[in-house]
Amino acid sequence: MLQEKINEEIKKLHGPIVIFGAGGFIGANLMRSIMKIRNDVYAITSKPFIPWRLDDLNEKNILHCDITDLQKVTSLFEKYNFKTIFDLAAYGAYSKQDDVYKIYKTNFTGLLNLLEVSSKYSIFSFVHAGSSSEYGLNSAAPLENQSTLPNSHYAVSKSSAAELIKYYGTLKEMNVCNVRYYSIYGPYEEPDRLIPMIISKGFNKEYPPLVQPDISRDFVFIDDAVYATLLIANTEFGKLNGKSVNIASGKKTTIRDLAEVSKNVFGIETDPLWGNMPNRKWDLKEWYGNAGQAKETLHWQSETDLKTGLIKTAEWQKQYAMPLYEKKIFQDKIRYKLSAVIACYKDEQAIPIMYQRLSDVFKKLNVDYEIIFVNDCSPDNTAEVINSIVQQDEHVIGIEHSRNFGSQSAFLSGMEISTGDGVILLDGDLQDPPELIEQFFEKYEQGYDVVYGRRVAREGNRLLVSFYKLFYRLFRSVSYVPIPLDAGDFSLMDRKVVDQLIKLPETDQFLRGLRAWVGFKQTGVDYVRPERMFGVTTNNWRKNIAWARKAIFSFSYVPLEMLTYIGVILTLVSFIALITQVVLYFAGAQIPHGITTIICLILLFGGLQMLGIAIIGEYQSKIIEETKKRPKFIRRNIYRKQD
Repeated sequence: MLQEKINEEIKKLHGPIVIFGAGGFIGANLMRSIMKIRNDVYAITSKPFIPWRLDDLNEKNILHCDITDLQKVTSLFEKYNFKTIFDLAAYGAYSKQDDVYKIYKTNFTGLLNLLEVSSKYSIFSFVHAGSSSEYGLNSAAPLENQSTLPNSHYAVSKSSAAELIKYYGTLKEMNVCNVRYYSIYGPYEEPDRLIPMIISKGFNKEYPPLVQPDISRDFVFIDDAVYATLLIANTEFGKLNGKSVNIASGKKTTIRDLAEVSKNVFGIETDPLWGNMPNRKWDLKEWYGNAGQAKETLHWQSETDLKTGLIKTAEWQKQYAMPLYEKKIFQDKIRYKLSAVIACYKDEQAIPIMYQRLSDVFKKLNVDYEIIFVNDCSPDNTAEVINSIVQQDEHVIGIEHSRNFGSQSAFLSGMEISTGDGVILLDGDLQDPPELIEQFFEKYEQGYDVVYGRRVAREGNRLLVSFYKLFYRLFRSVSYVPIPLDAGDFSLMDRKVVDQLIKLPETDQFLRGLRAWVGFKQTGVDYVRPERMFGVTTNNWRKNIAWARKAIFSFSYVPLEMLTYIGVILTLVSFIALITQVVLYFAGAQIPHGITTIICLILLFGGLQMLGIAIIGEYQSKIIEETKKRPKFIRRNIYRKQD
């Protein structure tokens, strides 16, 4: 029995196992099959949310990684040390996937990253999902060693990937193989594909619109494809190094043949309406395979005939497809995932309100989201409040620091584990109104990488408000980067901006300044900052002055320049005074004298020297702090919803 064979091959796999592109059709079926037998397998998805095909699997086995980012791929392998690798990630197979540059970036650069990182580890096998599209114009039962004549960007990218596989398999002696799948079908396929449409219409005794009846395809049931993929992964070193293997039934099945099988399975009484041309401009009339290599090396051949496979798929589709397809439709509408990072200190009363208001905003925007509360060792019941919300909602994550590291470290702690396309920073006291995120998001969709809140007015102490306004203008005038006026930490930043901020090595960070320093396309949104909803502010004059010092000494050399100017001026004044004294002495004029003058001069120059030493000391203290290379924060716990 095919399922028993699949289970036996799964047991043989060397773990840990990783499946890149596990959110796709073949990847999801492979992942689900392996998860039934063992738990040391990880699904890697490019999108920062769980794909609809994997919705019911354990979240701990689902990771997110962009394979086009070499650093992220490297970090993933360093952490998990995978032994068996399935690369099923691809882009461009569907007509709606028409971004040419993304096709090559995903299918070639992404593969290169995976191969290069894998080559540095003792992996057992690497199975890459190629495509029968590689053959292009040479599409009528070609052997693996025959020429490829790709006729689309997708086919060219996949054919190039096959050459890359050949290089790593032969010259670098990696156990890597390229699998050219033909028309795989079965459960969890896209609902707008041919077989799912045949089935959904078949339930109503109808045909979907069909192309020319003589167009041929090579249909392979998903279980046969999964079995072949597992056999390749377990093949001993040397047999398939760098080679390509066709996974095909070897049967030329026309669309007319498919219609006849459907007629028998579903009892359709009408005749199909035939179209005049293929669905896609790169489609070919003859497209079927030769699985000679698979039969010879793997002793594999397709076991499930079209009728049986159609019936099995129809049974699944009737029982499970509708709710899953609804999730797919919802996820297709979700273009972004946003991460909200909230720095919390003495905010236990505000946190539940913040959570509810943020949730409402994100649902209104129709985005996937996560809310990350960072408890910066608050002395009240903040930890308990956050944990209770975490256990109610899988979208919420709680972080607890080992001590109070300050709001900047709290933001960085949340940013580091965030997975959103955009990251929003908010203070936990509700002075940053979550509803403003809607305006942030509008600007973000317009192409801005950073959207910050601009405090055109503040509620509260007028003297303190005036001080803030004066400081921002002073700070802007002395900073060596253009700092936005009246802008705090409250902002929405694109992932590429967040990644750059996280990578900065500075220990003592001033985020609103660094946010301006990294550049990118930025804009502001005006708002009135309300007073703290609960309790009293944790800031005071001493803390505000410390903030001002941090900002100025982090982003300005003007204090040092002023010392230079003062030194030059005083030197000139002293020299002029000395010359004047000499001239007056020889001229016989009365020269001013007295202890008061001397004391005043000593105090003046002494005070200036002390000021100079203090300013230099500020810069030296920052240098000392940076050379220590202490971590910016230490986490005590990370809380997530328990299953």
